[in-house]
Amino acid sequence: MRTVLEEAKSWHRPLMLMVLAMAGLVLTAGVGLAVDHREILNESVWLKPFKFGISFVLYGATLAWLLSKLRKAKRFGWWTGTVFAITGIVDVGFIAVQAARGTFSHFNANTDAFNQVGQQVFMSGVLGLFGASLVVAIMLLFQRVGDAPLNRAIRVGLGLAVAGMGIAFYLVGANSQHEQVIDAYGHPVTLGGSHGIGVEPGGPGMPLTHWSTVGGDLRIPHFVGLHAIHFLLIVLPALHLLGRRTPWLRPERVRARVIGVAAFAYAGVMLTVTVQAFRGQPLIHPDGETLGMLGGFLAVSAVALAGVVGAARRQPVVPAHAAPRHPVGAGRA
Repeated sequence: MRTVLEEAKSWHRPLMLMVLAMAGLVLTAGVGLAVDHREILNESVWLKPFKFGISFVLYGATLAWLLSKLRKAKRFGWWTGTVFAITGIVDVGFIAVQAARGTFSHFNANTDAFNQVGQQVFMSGVLGLFGASLVVAIMLLFQRVGDAPLNRAIRVGLGLAVAGMGIAFYLVGANSQHEQVIDAYGHPVTLGGSHGIGVEPGGPGMPLTHWSTVGGDLRIPHFVGLHAIHFLLIVLPALHLLGRRTPWLRPERVRARVIGVAAFAYAGVMLTVTVQAFRGQPLIHPDGETLGMLGGFLAVSAVALAGVVGAARRQPVVPAHAAPRHPVGAGRA
């Protein structure tokens, strides 16, 4: 733990400051969930800043760590991360302020001055967050920051994260049907867009996430894509630990191939829930077409994994002392 904390001191500082601010928001919003009973669209006004705070803690810390691993264009990477940090604080700050005001942050088309200015900044922030993530992803395509499994996890994970962020452009633009709702005080609010497909705002939703249980919900593929890199970074140490007991899993190339299979399976899940949402179908009520699509991706992944395992078992056994000693972050010159 001490080693991790020492290493964290070298991570991108503005992003880590953003992470601390988001952690504070999570605590504040958590208290709000417990003591503030105001609701909009049948959910606590503090649920949205609570969820955004958690996501930005995870994603911001990941970016801060990745930027510390850059070997080329470090200054450009630093400024890119700083843009993300500032934009994230401004955007999520607007979400928190609107929650405190008992009104909507997303899709709010009301004409009061504060909301109008905030919406312009907010929508510009979507582009800033997406652009900064895309730049970092492109930079890491041409740099090696660790061993082959780590590099593959980072590149695919960030690519899927950028794709997940791209869905936000549809959320704030193309899906712009206007709806009349009320805020936490009963005041009328016009919503100029929605994350739902084939469902009215404020309909039944799942616990905590509040993803729709009666129609399509684009927040699902957005969430799945954004956290792809976290899933793959969790798989890495799991493979490392298994490699201690499983000789055929010790070679770097084998673990890189397994990461590739895991990435393909995850991308298949993301594509499936994206198509499902656009078809206006709730996550918990998939039809045969959705299940068939998901089953196809998982079947291909299982066959690919079996091929990787079979090929690895036929290779000479790696001695135990040759097993990788450094998990996720082990880089090589």
